[in-house]
Amino acid sequence: MTNLEIIKSTYEGKTSEENGKNLAKHVAENISWTEAKGFPYAGTYIGLESVTKNVFQRLGSEWIDYKFTPEDYIANEDKVVAYGTYSGTYKKTNKYFEARVAHIWKLNNGKIISFEQFVDSKSVDEAIR
Repeated sequence: MTNLEIIKSTYEGKTSEENGKNLAKHVAENISWTEAKGFPYAGTYIGLESVTKNVFQRLGSEWIDYKFTPEDYIANEDKVVAYGTYSGTYKKTNKYFEARVAHIWKLNNGKIISFEQFVDSKSVDEAIR
């Protein structure tokens, strides 16, 4: 698979579970995962277990229909950028949001070594308040 195909497989599966399995299959053991400052899960997490605990489990338990809808991708050697829109409803407030987002992925020999999120977090913040 090309780097672009690997990253697309983490977004474009038939289910969230399929996307998660594809991510797990392609991450390096010590992946560095950075959620943007100002985002509810802000920080850098090392390893898939830490990412799952601090990001994915919280997204799954705190939101209704939280998703990233990719608009397009840009690939260049060991980097892939995916950009599009986040959306979902925060369970505690029942408020819906949409936010523009870009993800920068870096790969090495077919393994994802880092992820960095850039997001307009204002609407996310408004949904959780």
